[in-house]
Amino acid sequence: MIPWLEADTPFPCVERAVADDSARGLLAAGADLSPGRLLDAYRKGIFPWYSEGQPILWWSTDPRMVLYTERFKISDSLRKTLRKLQNNPEIEFKFDNAFESVVRACAEPRVDEHGNAGGTWISEDMIDAYTELHRMGYAHSSEMWMKDRLIGGAYGICIGRMFYGESMFSRVTDASKMALAHLVYFLKTRQVHMIDCQQETRHLASLGAVAISRKEFVSWIEDAVNQPPVTDWVSLGAGV
Repeated sequence: MIPWLEADTPFPCVERAVADDSARGLLAAGADLSPGRLLDAYRKGIFPWYSEGQPILWWSTDPRMVLYTERFKISDSLRKTLRKLQNNPEIEFKFDNAFESVVRACAEPRVDEHGNAGGTWISEDMIDAYTELHRMGYAHSSEMWMKDRLIGGAYGICIGRMFYGESMFSRVTDASKMALAHLVYFLKTRQVHMIDCQQETRHLASLGAVAISRKEFVSWIEDAVNQPPVTDWVSLGAGV
């Protein structure tokens, strides 16, 4: 049975998460999306993921997909594009200029190769919760702008020297990858060596992400989240 969490119920040990394919990584349900609950979750290697109409579901996947910032991969063509954009006055890379807009763009339905629009797990409650974490200095967005138009971005949570990636979006080709490159470049300069990607996908693997065991992941974050926080979120450009 999956434990039901009341507002004051602590999270169970992550090793109690479902281990079979029925709901691999599902740990608990219930509770709320308060800042304290969310920050406690991330510090323990737990994240919320659920659809509209469901109770809040809490996950701790095993294996865990992570991106070591030193191993981020970009194609030669994208690298050339980034270098060209450094001299383009119409393009800007920014942090936290429009956090809520980035989250809402990530929440927009995605269209697959067959033209079918999918749903989103980023509900209004999630948007409100992460926007509050942004106000508190924990949630951050990496943004790509063309003139005054937001064309790509990514957002996540940063605790100590650990970054937990949540979602990305593009309104022009490769804009999300370039916003991610902007983020990775910055994080490397601030001694943040790992980005949590939560679940395995071929897209993330193509960018250099790898799967590690939950035990290794939890051991890593136990140290990283207790390091001094990153406070100077100043854009250094796209990074190449």
